[in-house]
Amino acid sequence: MSATDTIVALSTPAGESAVALIRLSGPDCADLGSSLLGKAEPLSPRHAYYGSYRAISDKIIDSCVLTYFAEGHSFTGAPMLEIAPHGNPLVVQLILEDLLSRGCRLAEPGEFTRTAFLNGRMDLTQAEAVADLIHARSERSLELARRQPHGSVGRKMSALTDQLLQIMAHLEAYIDFPEEDLPSEDQAGPARDLRTLIEELKALMETRHYAALLHEGVKTLIVGEPNVGKSSLINALVGSERAIVSDRPGTTRDYLSAFIMLGAWRIEILDTAGLHEGAEDLESIGIERTMEQSETADCFLLVLDSTGHSPTLPESLLQKMTPENTLVLENKIDLGVASEGAAFLPKFRHCQISAKHGSGLPEFKTAWTELLEAHTAPLSAVDGLVLNARHAAALSVATNALQSALDKMAAGELSELIAADLRQAVEGIGDVVGRVDNERMLDRLFKEFCIGK
Repeated sequence: MSATDTIVALSTPAGESAVALIRLSGPDCADLGSSLLGKAEPLSPRHAYYGSYRAISDKIIDSCVLTYFAEGHSFTGAPMLEIAPHGNPLVVQLILEDLLSRGCRLAEPGEFTRTAFLNGRMDLTQAEAVADLIHARSERSLELARRQPHGSVGRKMSALTDQLLQIMAHLEAYIDFPEEDLPSEDQAGPARDLRTLIEELKALMETRHYAALLHEGVKTLIVGEPNVGKSSLINALVGSERAIVSDRPGTTRDYLSAFIMLGAWRIEILDTAGLHEGAEDLESIGIERTMEQSETADCFLLVLDSTGHSPTLPESLLQKMTPENTLVLENKIDLGVASEGAAFLPKFRHCQISAKHGSGLPEFKTAWTELLEAHTAPLSAVDGLVLNARHAAALSVATNALQSALDKMAAGELSELIAADLRQAVEGIGDVVGRVDNERMLDRLFKEFCIGK
C-alpha cells in the first residue's frame, strides 16, 4: 500500500446478515466520510454517525453507520473509515463499486494488518497472531491467539534482548575503553549468563512442536487388529456412522478422518486399517498408509478386543507409542473381559469401554483429556508461549551465534570477535518481532490473511 492509496474491503463474511462491515484505510477516509453522508463539515473521530449512504451519482444506496478514525489512532495507524450497512450482498456490492469509482482500490489479503505493522502499530508476532485468532478452531488455540496480539512474544524477545545487551555492554566496555581504569576482564560471569540464555532460547524453540497441535488439532490414530471395534469407536466419537461397521475383518481398507472437540481441544481422529500379518494386496496398502500416518501422529488410541488375545503389532509402530501419547482401550466389555488385555503394555493407561453401547466412554474421554493436558505441560516452563516455525528459525540463528561466542570465550579469543557473534544474536532475536527488511518474507506472511484484515 502506497501512502496515497485508500484501500477498501468487506471485513465480514460474504452472504446475508443483519449488518455488514466495510473498512477503508488511507488518506481519503476523512473526505469520503463527509461526502458519503452529504455533510459539509468533517466527521468527528471515533463518533458513530447514522445516515443514508449517498453514492457518487447522488443516489441513496442504504442507511448505515459510519465511524471515522484519525491518523495515529486507528488499527492501521493511517486514517480509517468503517461503514456498517445492512448485510444484503447486493447493498454491499453497490457500496464497494461506488467506493472504487471514487478512487479507492480493493485491499489485498492481510493488507490492513500489514499496514499496521509497517506503521509500527504492532510487531510481526502480533500481526501473525491476528491470523491465528481468525483461524483458531479450539479453545486452546483461541486462548493462545488471544495472548499474542497483546505482545507476549514481543515482550519475551525484548527481555531476552535486554539480557544480551547487558552482556555485550560488559564486553564492549573493554573494547571501547582499553586505556581506562577498568577492573581486569573476567569472562566467567558473561559465559555463565550466555549459557543460561542459550538454554532459555532452546526451551522456547522446542515449543514450535506444539504449534500445529494447538492450531490444527491433535492428530490421533485409532490403531489395532481387524475387527476389534475401531470403526465403532470413531462412530461413537463423531456421533454418526462415519465408518462402515462389519463383523468381517478387514472392512476398513484405508484411513478415515474426522474432527471432534474434546473439551478445549480440537482433535483429528483417523480410523485406520486393521494391522495383521498375511494381509491381502488391498489390505496391505491400507496397512502401509496406517504406518505412514503414524509418522506424524500426536496421539494413539490402541483398541483391543477385551475378550481376545494380546495383539501382534508392528515393532515400528510400538516404538512410536509411549505411555505419554497412547491410551489402550479394551473394547467390547459388554461381551466379557479377559485377563490378557490388562497384561498387554502394562505401563500404559488402560480404559475399558464398549464402543457399541457407550459404556466407559465418559471415563475414557476424561483419561484422554488428562493425557493431552500432560502432553502440553512443558509449556508452563516458557510462560505459556508457543512459537511458530519462523520464530524458531530466527532463534536458531541467535542460539548458534551465542554458542559461537561461548566457544570463543572458552578459547580465550579477542573480545571483538565475541562481540560480533553477540550482535548477530541480537539481530536473530530481533527478526522474531519483525526488525527485518525482507519484502518477500512479508509478502509470504500476509498473503495467508483473509481479505479485509
